[in-house]
Amino acid sequence: MIKFSFIFLCGITLHSLWGKDNLLEAIAQLGPKGGGNEDVVKHWISLKQMSSADIPILLKAMNQANDLGDNWIRAALFEILENSGENALPEDEIVKIIKDHQNEGSTRRTAFDFLLSHSSQVAQSLVPTFIDDPEPTLRREGVHLLLEQAKALEKKDQSVEAYEYALGKARDVDQIEKACDSLEELGKSIDLPKVMGFITTWEVIGPFDNNLRKGFGKAFTPEKEANPRSINHEGKNGLLKWQTSSTADRLGLLDLNQPFGHIKEVLCYAYHEFEASMDQSVHFRIGSKNAWKLWVNNELIFARDEYHRGGTRVDQFVLDGRLKKGKNKILVKVCQNEQTESWTKQWEFCFRVTDKSGTPIPSPN
Repeated sequence: MIKFSFIFLCGITLHSLWGKDNLLEAIAQLGPKGGGNEDVVKHWISLKQMSSADIPILLKAMNQANDLGDNWIRAALFEILENSGENALPEDEIVKIIKDHQNEGSTRRTAFDFLLSHSSQVAQSLVPTFIDDPEPTLRREGVHLLLEQAKALEKKDQSVEAYEYALGKARDVDQIEKACDSLEELGKSIDLPKVMGFITTWEVIGPFDNNLRKGFGKAFTPEKEANPRSINHEGKNGLLKWQTSSTADRLGLLDLNQPFGHIKEVLCYAYHEFEASMDQSVHFRIGSKNAWKLWVNNELIFARDEYHRGGTRVDQFVLDGRLKKGKNKILVKVCQNEQTESWTKQWEFCFRVTDKSGTPIPSPN
């Protein structure tokens, strides 16, 4: 009887140790559409044996988890703290996680939010270090602080300098606009499209037929040619020629109704040659409420067959890609459908090329 009880108690101890690992493994193995949720639920009881000392382990587990796994881990963090009833957090370990850029951005953001809710002073002390952070949401915190500091300055020249510094660090559109508006109020003119790196001049050709929305999937000759700008193409109403179209819009929006008129069931192509100083990984950032496709150097990067859901937004879609040193051929196909409601008249897009942090890649053309 004693032997049985000893083994039984040991079994509980071993189970609690294994349970933690099993829970983390179950979270890491979560699939799309909730696949694997049952395993997480089965091992959730092991949280009762975990303390706040396990919080860094859970945070680091987010590096291997998907979005669903991240949500489970966040729930686990709060339950551990509630169950343990401890006030002392492993602050030093959490700070190390936040500072380590090898961790995923979602991991570091969650760690910061958790620290902010329980040790606000420690968390706030980290904010000035975020102004060059690769995680956009943390960088935003740092830029917000810069904007508040600039606003508090009384001398005009110091305030201008501070807003210019914040503008150079900002990556989110609302913060960029806030810095620009503040600078203009102080008498400083800002070329916002240049600051954000929008491509504002394109060669365009159209219209091509998009009757019954079939044009999106049809390969018209501009997307078949290695050098589409070198020839004219047969369009919906005969032979078409390339023409230059530019925009002065503050956020780089190219209105395709301007060169082609307010017409429906059509599509066009926009072409630009982007000069890069070296081979590099980049983000292609496009905004459009129309259906579109993007090719770079004749390689299809992404396609979106959806019309007029919401409005066009800057950086609506952020796509991984590469530039080669020298000339890079960018081709965008933008489709307009048959709808005639007032909110479907827009036929437009905006486009910029940045590094992974959102900093514009300079190009002389």
